[in-house]
Amino acid sequence: MERRELLMVGPLASAATTEIEKDVIVHRYWEAEDKPALLAEIADRATLVATSGHYGCSAEIMEALPKLELIASFGVGYDAVDITAAKRHNIRVTNTPDVLNDCVAEMTLALMLAACHRIPQADRYVRDGLWPSGNFPLTPELTGRTVGILGLGRIGKEIARRLQVLKMHVVYHGRQRQEHEPFPYYADLVAMARDVDWLVVIAPGSASTTGIVSREVMQALGPEGTLVNMARGSLVDEPAMVELLATGALGGAALDVFADEPNVPAELLGLPNVVLSPHQGSATHKTRAAMAAVVVANLRAHMRGDPLVSPVA
Repeated sequence: MERRELLMVGPLASAATTEIEKDVIVHRYWEAEDKPALLAEIADRATLVATSGHYGCSAEIMEALPKLELIASFGVGYDAVDITAAKRHNIRVTNTPDVLNDCVAEMTLALMLAACHRIPQADRYVRDGLWPSGNFPLTPELTGRTVGILGLGRIGKEIARRLQVLKMHVVYHGRQRQEHEPFPYYADLVAMARDVDWLVVIAPGSASTTGIVSREVMQALGPEGTLVNMARGSLVDEPAMVELLATGALGGAALDVFADEPNVPAELLGLPNVVLSPHQGSATHKTRAAMAAVVVANLRAHMRGDPLVSPVA
């Protein structure tokens, strides 16, 4: 039987690539010097796409591959895949939910603890030999504080459970109240931001959530509040955030994602009230291997004609 052909739009974890190459012929789109030529060459043969992160899959790619049947996305977020175009062309789309919930929740706590206790600054204080001259300044703590979660989905719930263990008071905002969740619900994000000490952003990236953490929301969070973004840079008005952090109108931020990754606003790099991470939310050996397994399972299920493991469209 002739092997199927797959367009890999962006790099995947090596575990995924190795397994995929056992089943199909892989064409590496991001490495192609002449990308339109590559699409034209495989137009009549490529039936599968694998992609990740911001690479996504555009309508132009879908239109260039008329036999495309499935787009398997490496990650829980699939906002970089043009879902509307996929539906129009009758192309199935999958992602990798659940397997990264614990990892992202763990990383969220790590960033919150780092920001609260100023761990990066304390580490530098010791390395720079400043401790003999006096103790490091006192810091706040998370215990007893109120945290608002923007997006109480699978990962948001895992974050909430862990923050309860730290004796934090958890509230949330989302598109609608979840009747069977024990946390107080805010229908208005600005009102929630005004009432909390920490705002954790973990909602999906989409047209409806772009800029949802507006200047008004961050001003409501205020000079004693801290913003934690584990979702997408697009959810936050980044220029307003930078300005508010620089002037002290927003107390602090712990950021794993940015609007134009891997480019981080230069102004953030020198701010003492910010902790920065290079989009490491799911970046562990265990979790990336599990995500790779889901991508491969979806591709193999499709090729066998079995139900997809985690369809989103």
